[in-house]
Amino acid sequence: MKRWQLIVGALISAFFMWLALRGLHLQEVWGYIVSGDYRWLVPSVAVYFLAVWARTWRWDYMLRPLKHIPVRRLFPVVVIGYMGNNIYPFRAGELLRSYVLREREDIPISSSIATVIVERVFDGLVMLVFVFAALPLAPLPDDSIRSVVTVASGAFFVAIVTFFVMAAMPEHFYGIAQWVGRPFPAKLTTPLLDFLRRFLDGLESLRSFRNVLMIFFTSVVIWLLETVKYWFVMQAFDFEVSFFALMLMNGVVNLATTLPSAPGYIGTFDGPGIAVLTLYGVKEAVATAYTLALHAALWLPITLLGAYYMIREGMSWSDFGKAVEASENE
Repeated sequence: MKRWQLIVGALISAFFMWLALRGLHLQEVWGYIVSGDYRWLVPSVAVYFLAVWARTWRWDYMLRPLKHIPVRRLFPVVVIGYMGNNIYPFRAGELLRSYVLREREDIPISSSIATVIVERVFDGLVMLVFVFAALPLAPLPDDSIRSVVTVASGAFFVAIVTFFVMAAMPEHFYGIAQWVGRPFPAKLTTPLLDFLRRFLDGLESLRSFRNVLMIFFTSVVIWLLETVKYWFVMQAFDFEVSFFALMLMNGVVNLATTLPSAPGYIGTFDGPGIAVLTLYGVKEAVATAYTLALHAALWLPITLLGAYYMIREGMSWSDFGKAVEASENE
């Protein structure tokens, strides 16, 4: 990570945490945290790992035009990647899992990165679906969330249309890139065009309408399972909102975590989550205790499992640097 990236991420996280915690009595928040019934975390973690397994199947489905990899072999790669997202800013774990995949399965990093980006776009679309589906059934007292979602909808719509066009007409897109690059030296354009070629190969799963439906349907299942986790963790605390309100919270916080932040989505997860719950009348101290506990329950289990898989694979923290170097030299 470059220094400026770390600084930007830390500042954004600090801003969101300030918004979340200003005016709170932290001793009251701590009281709600220690009084939680954390037996509910057991089924919540189980459901979360079921969602991770579904994520692995989705990635396997998207990688099949390149190579079919059994889910049991791909699962550790996915977990290592999510661990990387949790301990490094700017979702560096996405690059790490593409690097591990290249080392284990000989799939070019640029091709697998294309599938990862498409994953993120579909995740964003499903989050927007959750928000728009939940708002009529769990209305908010103001339109602040709706205005943010409207802006995000435009961005994700442009992204998905761009990827569909690239996937449908790879040769035309590659030809345009060649034409644009003609005035520049070959030593500059050749590696970029090679990267683009492999990236376009990674979009092949979008060339079939059936594949697109399967990816979207799997994405919906994944995020419904994660919302079930939100519901289980809610049982540990003294409040209740509807499942649709939790869908809305899930959508909002995961859209917010697309922003740069400190490692583990500090602030960008917590601030919006607390804000949504308080809009539904949940006491701010309770909403804060719940959101912090939920964040920890999402962060800790997969980070520990990812560290275990890293050790089992004989990897070290230096492999993050190797992943960056490999992507630049591919």
